[in-house]
Amino acid sequence: MKRLWTIIGVKDVAASFRWYQTLLGQTPSQPAHDYFGQILDNHGTVLLCLHAWGAHEHPSLASAEVAKPGNGLLLFFRVDDFEAALQRARSLGTEFEEEPHVNPNTTTHEFSLRDPDGYYVTISSLD
Repeated sequence: MKRLWTIIGVKDVAASFRWYQTLLGQTPSQPAHDYFGQILDNHGTVLLCLHAWGAHEHPSLASAEVAKPGNGLLLFFRVDDFEAALQRARSLGTEFEEEPHVNPNTTTHEFSLRDPDGYYVTISSLD
């Protein structure tokens, strides 16, 4: 088994951690560090890593001023609880980029919004 750990640069790891846990319906918890946190599913699989801009001198995570957050990146999550995810997304108070619709390419329901750092996030139904 191979897994991809997507890591994004964020301004506030704890705030982004809560946002993604709410959106994805995960049990509330705290990130391991103030500079890094992993969003895990109920089986311990890493869904997304959040890394503070500028921590540890990673060249591609230097700062939001050097590279605009989300440029060239689409966070696309497939969920088995689409309607519940939609309600959680609405509870975040974030304006949707795309309201719920059926994607003609995948024929699945999806919606899109931006996270607190401006990353474009799409939620798509698994069925």
